[in-house]
Amino acid sequence: MAYFDTIHLEKGMYSNGKSLTEVLEGLDPSENYKGTDLEGLDAFQRQLKRFDIRVGGAYSDCVQKFFDTSDSAALFPEYVSRAVRQGLENNDYLKDIVAAKTVIDGMDYRTVVSSPSDDDKSLKPVAEGAVLPQTNIKTGENLVKLMKRGRMLVASYEAIRFQRLDLFTVTLRQIGAHIAREQLKDAVNVIISGDGNNNAASVVALDTANTLTYSDLIDLWANLAPYQMNTMLAPTDMMQKLLSLSEMKDAQAGLTFQGTGRMITPLGAKLLHIPSMVSGKIIGMDKNCALEMVQSGGVILDADKLIDRQLERASVSCIAGFAKIFTGASKVLA
Repeated sequence: MAYFDTIHLEKGMYSNGKSLTEVLEGLDPSENYKGTDLEGLDAFQRQLKRFDIRVGGAYSDCVQKFFDTSDSAALFPEYVSRAVRQGLENNDYLKDIVAAKTVIDGMDYRTVVSSPSDDDKSLKPVAEGAVLPQTNIKTGENLVKLMKRGRMLVASYEAIRFQRLDLFTVTLRQIGAHIAREQLKDAVNVIISGDGNNNAASVVALDTANTLTYSDLIDLWANLAPYQMNTMLAPTDMMQKLLSLSEMKDAQAGLTFQGTGRMITPLGAKLLHIPSMVSGKIIGMDKNCALEMVQSGGVILDADKLIDRQLERASVSCIAGFAKIFTGASKVLA
């Protein structure tokens, strides 16, 4: 068993498809520290403690603290990756609209497709000895389109060596936030236009063009059946119209919005504001069966450059795409 203060850290730990934290956990499992002062820290956090690197708080260390030794320098890419992931998670609307997340090692992926007819969904009684009706599941005709989203870190080591890690973390989190917003835009485009397998969302027309009424929301809810409309996505202009409806001004909706900032609709669906969405549309969907997220690995970065202090052209990126699961589980009101 390896202990955290005797592990030799090196660049090669980033080359096996796992994060540094996963590699360290294999060498130094956290379960070995139950009942000790180090309980509650993961393997990476124990390495930060080993080299006395404080990444947060008013007395956080400077960036140069990572480069005091060759071993501690190997921790820097993982620190960058974790900070970017925090930004992704803190700005992640995808968890509210994605039914399943699939992580793959390559760049080619075909999702499964099932398009049951109304007759298939009815599950009529079957006579004794008769054949049960079939639900056909097959792979999609086209590959899921994966998009690479990221940023290039353009800063010399000399420029940031004395920068406090607490503030540098904020900058890295913003990179994660930008990636999260772009991935959300990709997801919404797939919901509306489909993933290339002839599965664009059907449109429910407004009773009156450019005018939103409560009756329109009822039509959207009714057309989504037998799926549940538990999530609604709207751009800024439609959010303003939604919040102006008299039905949105009842006591319960008002208290929820004013007390928590969380918006609900009279139909009980969670309402998400998506500024990047095309204006004039509202998406109603069943988040439990409408969309699949496909991700190729996690946060990808130039570990060698970061360890060698070559920050001038070090990239940070994520590769992800989206696929429709059940076409009828999302509708567009427009």
